[in-house]
Amino acid sequence: MTGFDDRERQFEEKFAHDEELRFKARARRAKLVGLWAAGLMGLEGKAAEDYALSLVAEDLKETGDQDIIDKLMADFRAHG
Repeated sequence: MTGFDDRERQFEEKFAHDEELRFKARARRAKLVGLWAAGLMGLEGKAAEDYALSLVAEDLKETGDQDIIDKLMADFRAHG
């Protein structure tokens, strides 16, 4: 039965690895979008970095992309 146990462990490790990569890709995407949006709003340097990180944190609140879209739209409206 160890063959089945090894195979199960390998599938679990692959799943964990895939989820970690998916998380990192989403965080990177949110940060890059945040830096782009910060540039459009005239933020530079530390302020732009902080804004991008706030967008990453916003993405962790809910599944899906709607939370990021809502924050971006509200911030764009606030900055004209």
